[in-house]
Amino acid sequence: MGSIYIRDILRAIEAHAPLALQESFDNAGVQVGDINQPATSALLCLDVTEAVIDEAIHNGCNLIISHHPLAFRPFKSMTGSNYVERCLIRAIKQDLVIYAAHTNLDNASGGVNDYLAKQLGLTDTRFLAPLEHSAEGGSGMIGTLPEAEEEQTLLARIKELFRVDCLKHSPWIGRKIRKVALCGGSGAFLIKEAMRQGADLFLTGEAKYNDYYDVEDRLLLAVIGHHESEICTKELFRHIISEKFPTFATHFSKVDSNPVNYL
Repeated sequence: MGSIYIRDILRAIEAHAPLALQESFDNAGVQVGDINQPATSALLCLDVTEAVIDEAIHNGCNLIISHHPLAFRPFKSMTGSNYVERCLIRAIKQDLVIYAAHTNLDNASGGVNDYLAKQLGLTDTRFLAPLEHSAEGGSGMIGTLPEAEEEQTLLARIKELFRVDCLKHSPWIGRKIRKVALCGGSGAFLIKEAMRQGADLFLTGEAKYNDYYDVEDRLLLAVIGHHESEICTKELFRHIISEKFPTFATHFSKVDSNPVNYL
């Protein structure tokens, strides 16, 4: 077998999570670098930081695949005044390619929310809010647990399943949970849709203070943390790549890039 080029790896990812599925505010895709070079190996991460760049260089990777885009806002200069600029400058000097699959991976069938639903054991799943421009994608997921679970029992299971140090939730609703809606990351914008579709529980990574009030007793809101709800993206990337290129080396980043800490 000949060389595997970086563009081949990225083509496999985009076949699974087309860039057309990303939200209008997003900046998924190639962040920096020449994709027309042979790929040595890939470092898979949630966020790109300076420590992640160092890790890629140490591991001999010339490709970094992240969930969150490093280059998210427009640039008027590139002086190294913040970590984003320093990462990009370092990547260019080291001839690294940085690529992000963000809301396109969230919205894809078999993407982040699909993965979370499978981890919970949901059945009869569907997109909570299908994309208008695509029958193949949507925001969030909704499905049914095989058997109704007590509120406290289910949240304890979620906390263990996703290795959550601190799970936040709204007041107990006083009934068992059967229908579950979810959205990884900042998914609180889907709470009203989850209520409209009769969900007993809405699981997400982030929510605002008033969201915990607004659900009243119509559903139980459970918030596990943005990072915790999307760390699975490393496994998704590996699965996508290994299906197409089973001998290509991928490495999970060992850098803890979660900026949220608990005392």
